[in-house]
Amino acid sequence: MGFENAEDRWRHRLGELRNVVRQELVTRQLDRHLPAAPARVLDAGCGQGTQALRMAERGHDVTGVDTSADLLGLLPPGRVTTVRADLSELPALFPPASFDVVLCHGVLMYFADPGPLLTDLARLVRPGGFLSLLVRNGDALAMRPGLAGDWPATRAAFTADAYTNRLGVRARADRRADLTAALAARGLEVTHWYGVRVFTDPAPDATPVPDDLDALIDCEEIAGRTDPYRAVAALTHLIGGRQEA
Repeated sequence: MGFENAEDRWRHRLGELRNVVRQELVTRQLDRHLPAAPARVLDAGCGQGTQALRMAERGHDVTGVDTSADLLGLLPPGRVTTVRADLSELPALFPPASFDVVLCHGVLMYFADPGPLLTDLARLVRPGGFLSLLVRNGDALAMRPGLAGDWPATRAAFTADAYTNRLGVRARADRRADLTAALAARGLEVTHWYGVRVFTDPAPDATPVPDDLDALIDCEEIAGRTDPYRAVAALTHLIGGRQEA
């Protein structure tokens, strides 16, 4: 993974508009699918734990796994069970079908080959549970440079499967059809999918949260579940469920 070298830049941007929109939208989208509390939830690559803490506030039993001691240290003690480990260690940490909900947000893009991680994540989902994946939308890589007027980068992005993100890290992008097939091969059916950041992705770094944030989030939430808008969002959020036995 290449995120480690950009961790400080990530931490300094947590309160900026683009990250706030991402977290608020993912929370709303997850709320449509969460089982009754207390469900067992794993946040794989939890980082600073925004979603992990929100799941805990809803009464769920949440475990967060991340390699960064600094990011895990941002979580209030006692709210979430934290494990400092590499995600390659998941099979050794938890037995199969340990969780009702498995979250993996903004992580897959830093793996050159996401297949082994997808296998490990899917293995942990109980029958009737689901995996929530948030990935860079490979079907819309040309949108960000196009809206910025960078035409050489836009032209290249139409056929690209990787990009340099705003943290300066080279990362992969995933196409929804490819991920849907990959999850199906692991026993998970994509039942719902959403776009995240349709309107606000072009916002410059350091853009503050506006006073009308609620109205903004309402519009982003509608766009994120409505065609054709969701298909051109910067991020794609997939819900992959495992059928009851």
